[in-house]
Amino acid sequence: MAYHVKIVETNNELNDFLFVPQIVYLEDLAWIPPLLSEVIRTLDPLKNPYFKDVDVRKYICYKDNQPVARAISVINPRHCEKFNNKTAFFGFFESINDQEAAQNLFDTISIYCKHQGSLSLEGPYNPNHYSELGLLVKNFSEPVFFETYNPEYYPALLQGVGFIVQCSVHTRVNKDAFNYVKNVHVNSEIEFKKMGYTIRPFSLLHWERDLECIKEVQNDAFSDNWHFLPVSSAEYKFAAKSLLLISKPSLVQIVEHYGKPVGVLQCIPNVNPLLKEMKGQLTIYGLLRFLWKYHSLNEIVLFAVGIKRAYQKSFVSLMLFEALRKILKKYPVLFTTWMTNENKHAIEGSERLGLLPYKWFDIFSKSLTPIDL
Repeated sequence: MAYHVKIVETNNELNDFLFVPQIVYLEDLAWIPPLLSEVIRTLDPLKNPYFKDVDVRKYICYKDNQPVARAISVINPRHCEKFNNKTAFFGFFESINDQEAAQNLFDTISIYCKHQGSLSLEGPYNPNHYSELGLLVKNFSEPVFFETYNPEYYPALLQGVGFIVQCSVHTRVNKDAFNYVKNVHVNSEIEFKKMGYTIRPFSLLHWERDLECIKEVQNDAFSDNWHFLPVSSAEYKFAAKSLLLISKPSLVQIVEHYGKPVGVLQCIPNVNPLLKEMKGQLTIYGLLRFLWKYHSLNEIVLFAVGIKRAYQKSFVSLMLFEALRKILKKYPVLFTTWMTNENKHAIEGSERLGLLPYKWFDIFSKSLTPIDL
């Protein structure tokens, strides 16, 4: 059998790249096809501001001229400079259960990255560290929003081509979250206001202003987090185009201290059951059905909680807790996005909400032998 790997350059090759998951998950009822238009938008260097000054390439492995595996490579000079390393990243990995296909795919990616001076390859990130990431390694149930999903054989494929587990992350859930917190009350809003604190929902009328508020808070709050790079205004606007379509202003709460943003709570309904019905295609009928069923959703994803470092021992956390408690009246089932096992602050906060470990994901890495040029 003949294998060969190509870098995506034509529309036909892009279609092959997008088609690989259809082969992999043909009989997998738990898989939820992503919207193809969103995948294309995310991976377009001309549209996604994350890829400004970043080297991104899409690869397809063919077996007897049929696409059977795919991935992207990402080389980000900003990451190399901040963390003083020469790491390349991969993402959007999909493959049939074929070790030779995975070997050919990652041999090609590794050779290219080594020629660019990379000393290691790490992933998967789809496409970066504040996106969906990791391979699912435990609890292969249907994913919630912003959760990766893959066949159980994927980790073995990566280990078979020399990857090792570099880091583990997990998500959490409380399927009766409102009853867990309904009797917990915090200081009244009057007391907070006396000290200069206010809280308000995201404003669609002033969405650019509020995106700047979120950026300011999160770039400060997460600055010491694992692999974190400051996010630009353009990147926030790019992400908001899709996130604002599936969320509500009331699910994003901003705490201000004397008018300055200091804390942010972001929640998103678990829209995956509705996305599954759309089968990867955004049609008028599918969109109308999505909007019709949207208001019946009762599961929410705690997307992000950020508090500026100078305010992390202030009243801000209590105000965000109270805002979340009100949200849980409508959405009693609460999930989180991924958190590292070393993030004690996030874990302690989740335990106060009765959130229990739910799914586990691994990040993989391998060393790349330098090339003498």
